[in-house]
Amino acid sequence: MIRYIGKRLLIAIPTIILISMFVFSLQKLLPGDPALIMAGEQRDPAAIAYYRAKYHLLEPIPTQYVYWVNDMAHGDFGMSLRTSQPVLTLIGQKLPVTIQLAVMSMFLALVIGIPTGILSAVKKGTVTDYIANIVALSGLSIPNFWLGIMMILLFSVKLGWLPVGGMATIGGAGGVGGVLDILHHLILPTLALGLFYAAIYARVMRSSMLEVAQLDFVRTARAKGLSRGQVTLHHVLRNALLPVVTILGVQMGTVLAGSVVIESVFSWPGIGSLLFDSVSSRNYPVVLGILVLGSLVVIAANIAVDLVYMWLDPRIEIR
Repeated sequence: MIRYIGKRLLIAIPTIILISMFVFSLQKLLPGDPALIMAGEQRDPAAIAYYRAKYHLLEPIPTQYVYWVNDMAHGDFGMSLRTSQPVLTLIGQKLPVTIQLAVMSMFLALVIGIPTGILSAVKKGTVTDYIANIVALSGLSIPNFWLGIMMILLFSVKLGWLPVGGMATIGGAGGVGGVLDILHHLILPTLALGLFYAAIYARVMRSSMLEVAQLDFVRTARAKGLSRGQVTLHHVLRNALLPVVTILGVQMGTVLAGSVVIESVFSWPGIGSLLFDSVSSRNYPVVLGILVLGSLVVIAANIAVDLVYMWLDPRIEIR
């Protein structure tokens, strides 16, 4: 197991290098001069020259890339051009907020999507199956940002049940009351993000259940006299979960992309909002830091998926 993880980490190194080169190159294609941004509105020539020399902006792009990678290897992701704070400090402040939203959204998606997919597969061809398919297709078709805006208009503006946005009420209580206040603000963004993924899991789970149900070992289990519930629970379900685990592992990394829109709609102060603000203000070091760390999350999620595969299906061998 440890040897396998070590090999996967070694394989991930070239991937990380290629991703970093791609991200750094894209950043150089963006308009604007970071030295002018850091120099402020006065744009003192001495300050501009200082920042260009400090950040090696006059060097060739490959040389700038080498300096940047060397700094990252030593834990220095640069400084924010707007706040002059270390990029890792900013990410460390925002990441737990996004993790709250991501975990709650994925939990909601699994709780709704997997049972819906199972029910749809078991009741194939019935009214229940048709309703589940219509709901799942609707969830896939409706953009989550539009769904979020409609939820705000209904539950916040019209009914007044839930807050419009933000993470907590200004001047709100601390302790248990503060936690409940955060959960209260978390309901709408969780629904807007989680329902979309729930629709994906429902469709994948249904297709996987129907496919596994046709395999020989399932027919053998039925021939032995096992009940339909036993066959579904102990034989079909466990094997049908493999595609869902694959999608879950990928989406745990890409949830950052989805959270950019949702966090902007609901003013949720996480990584997504930080990335959106940084792109808008051409805060390149923060953008690079978020994208690189996001790629690391995706790689780690893929390794975790392989390990879960082995637990769900012992036939999968590590070679």
